[in-house]
Amino acid sequence: MTAPRHQIRAAFTDTAVTVYQAYPPEIAGAALRAGRFVPPFKRERMTWIKPSFRWMMYRCGWALKPGQERVLAIDISRAGFEWALRHACLSSYDPRLHPDREAWRRGLRVSPVRVQWDPERSLRLAPLPYRSLQVGLAGEAVRRYVDEWVVGLTDVTALARSVHHRLTDGDEAGASALLPVERPYPLPDEVARVIDAS
Repeated sequence: MTAPRHQIRAAFTDTAVTVYQAYPPEIAGAALRAGRFVPPFKRERMTWIKPSFRWMMYRCGWALKPGQERVLAIDISRAGFEWALRHACLSSYDPRLHPDREAWRRGLRVSPVRVQWDPERSLRLAPLPYRSLQVGLAGEAVRRYVDEWVVGLTDVTALARSVHHRLTDGDEAGASALLPVERPYPLPDEVARVIDAS
């Protein structure tokens, strides 16, 4: 069965949702030692979080791309995640959702969060016909993310490389068995409307 076009799929509990980011070793190492994001992480930059492990693997090339050699699974509070989505603006104009381009541009200027839907990826990282959520945090949202929302950090670089090695060896079933279990995330209706979720 094909997933709805715009559906958040994630690993989550009653209180937290897991998102992924890839960093160079100096940023990831400092964060893991501190249990939170600390310098050289820069709060002034937009930071993108991704609930899809496979999309993260597509972005970081199985943790082999320069500057993205360490992959972190970040558990953030569901309240924080939903705050981000509630305060988001879509990263591209959609005439179904915005009165006009200028209204969309105004929203983009004032929103601390950007949302975009990119093609979800297969185990072999080929694009699928449905989308995966990327969430860009800036300004107030980054501050909240770093200081309030993060409840746990885990280095999943070894997992990324294990999945990749199995794929390289032709063991798709073994690779698939290692993937984190991601389920449809139950969004409140008003939040789903803001981000154009199916």
